[in-house]
Amino acid sequence: MSTNPPMADLAPHIPAPLRDCFAAQRAAFAKNRAPSLAERRADLRALHRLLVDNREALVEAVNQDFGCRSRFETLMTELLQGQEAARDAIRQLPRWMKRQRRPLDITQYPLASAWVQPQPLGVVGIVVPWNFPIAMAVQPMIGALAAGNRVMVKMSENSAHLARLLQGLLPRYFAADKVSVFADADAGPGQSLGPLFTQLPFNHLFFTGSPQTGKAVMANCAAHLTPVTLELGGKSPAIVAPDYPLEKAAERILWVKMLNAGQICTNVDYLFLPEGQEQDFIAHAQRTVARRYPQLTNGDYTAIIDQRQYDRLQAMLADAIAQGAQAIPLCPGQQGDAARRIMPPVALLGVHDGMQVMQREIFGPLLPIRGYKSKEEVVQYVNDRPHPLALYLFSHERGLQDYYLGQTLSGGVTLNDTLLHAGQHHLPFGGVGASGMGHYHGREGFLTFSKLRPVFRQGPLHTVDFLLPPYAGLAGKVLDVMLWRSR
Repeated sequence: MSTNPPMADLAPHIPAPLRDCFAAQRAAFAKNRAPSLAERRADLRALHRLLVDNREALVEAVNQDFGCRSRFETLMTELLQGQEAARDAIRQLPRWMKRQRRPLDITQYPLASAWVQPQPLGVVGIVVPWNFPIAMAVQPMIGALAAGNRVMVKMSENSAHLARLLQGLLPRYFAADKVSVFADADAGPGQSLGPLFTQLPFNHLFFTGSPQTGKAVMANCAAHLTPVTLELGGKSPAIVAPDYPLEKAAERILWVKMLNAGQICTNVDYLFLPEGQEQDFIAHAQRTVARRYPQLTNGDYTAIIDQRQYDRLQAMLADAIAQGAQAIPLCPGQQGDAARRIMPPVALLGVHDGMQVMQREIFGPLLPIRGYKSKEEVVQYVNDRPHPLALYLFSHERGLQDYYLGQTLSGGVTLNDTLLHAGQHHLPFGGVGASGMGHYHGREGFLTFSKLRPVFRQGPLHTVDFLLPPYAGLAGKVLDVMLWRSR
C-alpha cells in the first residue's frame, strides 16, 4: 500500500499548476522508481547544457532582477560553480550509487551478507532564495537528479525575470514531469506561492532562506511528515588572531564583504580584531576597496536587490549611529547611487548588542568591528549566541586553530580566508541549530536526496537456530560463548 497521500487529500486552495505538476511527477516516478546510471547522467548533462547554452541570457536575467548585478560575479559564483558541480557529479555518480557493504553481527557471521543501498525518494521540492538564484536552484537539483528524483523548483519573488526565462528554457532540456520551475506569480493575484508550495507532500523539501521563514516551512512540512533540509543564515563571525598579517586579513575579508554587495548567507557578519588594531585594519580595508572598486557604479559592484532591503540596511545603519556607533566609509569620497540601490560599504566601531546590526543578520555591506583581549572572550561571545552558518579564523598557529575549532560550533569553517569552504564540491555544506539542518554539495547532496536502505540477506546457515528455546540447552551455551567474547 502506498504511503503517499492521495491527490484528493491535497488542500483545494493549492493552485492547479502546482497540484497538476506534483501529480504528474509522482506518477512518472511510480513508473520508473530506479533510474539507471545512464539516465541520471543524461539528466545531469542536460542541466549542464542548459547552463552553458544559455549563459548570456541567464546572466542578463539575474542582472535585470537585481537592477545591477556584476556580470563577473554571476559567471563565477553561479554558472561556473553550477557547471563544475554537475560535471563532478557525472564523474562521481557510479561510486555514489554503489551498494555499501557492511560488516555482520556475530549472530549472523559468516555466511550472510549486509549492505546499504541508496534509492531515490520520489518528488523533491526546492525553494530558491534571491541572492544566488541560479546556484541555489542548480546545486540542490544536482543532488536530487543524481539520486534519481523528480524536481519541482519555486523561485523567489525577487527573481521574476530569471523564473520566466527558466520556464521558457526548461522544456528544451527536461520533461515537465522530471523538472519544473514555478514563479511567485503562479500563485495568482494577491497570493504568495511559497507557503502553498511547501504544503505539497514532497518526499523531501530543500529550503534556503531566513530562520523565521524556515520555522514556517517546517510547520507546513510537518503535516505530511515531509523531511526537510534547511539552509538558513545567522551572524557569522570572523576572528583575526594577533599573529596574522592585518593587511592580508583586510584584503580577504573585504573580498567577501563586497561580493554580491554582502548579500551572502555565509558572509562575515561581524569581525573580532585584537584590541587596538581597529584603525589599522580600516586603513588597509580602505586601500583595498579603492584599488578594487575605483568606481562603485561601473558594474563591478552589485546593487541591493530591492528597495525594501535597501531601506532595511539604511535603517540598520542609522540605528547603529543613533546608539553611538562610529560609521567609517570604506570607500571615502564615493557616495554610491541611492536611486540604483548601490550602497557603499561601511565599517562600524563602538558597536554593542543593543544595536540591530548585532542582533540581526545584516545581509549587506555593513561591517561591525569589535576589539578583543583574549581568545576565551571571543569563544564565550560566539557560544552565547545561536550557532552561525560559518566561522572564519585568521591565524597560522595550529594550536589556536584547534582551539577555536574545538570550542565553537558552526555550519562550516574557512581558515585564513572567507567563504571558500562553501565552494568546495567535496565538502558538505549545511548549518547547525538556528543556521539550518542537513547537508548538500557533492556526495552529501546525493545522500540527502536518497534513502540509504539497509538490506540483510540470509545465507544458507540460519544461525538464529542456535539461539532458539529451550534456552537451558544449546541456546544458553552459545549465548554464554558470545557474552564471553564481548568481555
